[in-house]
Amino acid sequence: MSRLPRVAALVLALSLASSVAVAGPVEDERARNAIRVLNEIRAIPESAIPDKLFDEARAVVVVPDALKIGLVLGGRRGHGLLSVKRADGTWSNPSFVKLTGGSIGFQAGVQSSDIVLVFRSDRGLDSIVNGKITLGADAGVAAGPVGRNASTATDGQLKAEIWSWSRARGMFAGIALDGAVLSIDDAANESVYGRDTTPRMIFEGRAMGAPSNAVVDFRDHLEESSALARGQRGGTPAATATVAAAAPASTAPVAAEPQPQPFQTVEAPAKVEPLPH
Repeated sequence: MSRLPRVAALVLALSLASSVAVAGPVEDERARNAIRVLNEIRAIPESAIPDKLFDEARAVVVVPDALKIGLVLGGRRGHGLLSVKRADGTWSNPSFVKLTGGSIGFQAGVQSSDIVLVFRSDRGLDSIVNGKITLGADAGVAAGPVGRNASTATDGQLKAEIWSWSRARGMFAGIALDGAVLSIDDAANESVYGRDTTPRMIFEGRAMGAPSNAVVDFRDHLEESSALARGQRGGTPAATATVAAAAPASTAPVAAEPQPQPFQTVEAPAKVEPLPH
């Protein structure tokens, strides 16, 4: 074999190897912590997310161990996972996300808390799929009610497109996150799913790499939580608008499914992939 074909073969082999994604310990640990949060907030009915909200959710974000740091000016930073619900009520594989934000006023100390966001509509998803969303600006956000059978009574909660909760020192309660920015963690997504992976590809089940068991377990726990919430309500899966296609349940081939309607684009997207034809 001449030198040129050997070089070409080596380049091809390296390219194929780089396209196979293997989640690292950081991403796996993040997924396991997010699962822990889901399990713990469902364990106590009096402080859980209401079944109605979980059953009708369009997407769920879990940010475990987000840090709030403040000396006069406070800030918040955390890393988590986001899954969206399919039209048939099942969940996509998760995209990795980052939550950042600041607050004005005297603060002192460092506090770690778990944060959960529940999307009620597609508006916020249309922004996050293109890179990021500013809570309270791109989509209305309100502190969510607690208690498995709690009702949403306030005008602010009824108008909000996203509900938010925080748990610190064992206490789980609604929290206002206006001004916080939820953005896609592209580096983590590429580590798990492969190079040049976009959130759209993940939500539509088109990512090249197969996620690790820990990452898939997050999706599976969302499935279980949704089924429990639906069972508590005594109903059937809530009708949902078409946003994302399913991610395969495993690495084995799956039957082809109808192509969902694409996400809507937003102004100045951080990372946009052409809509599928």
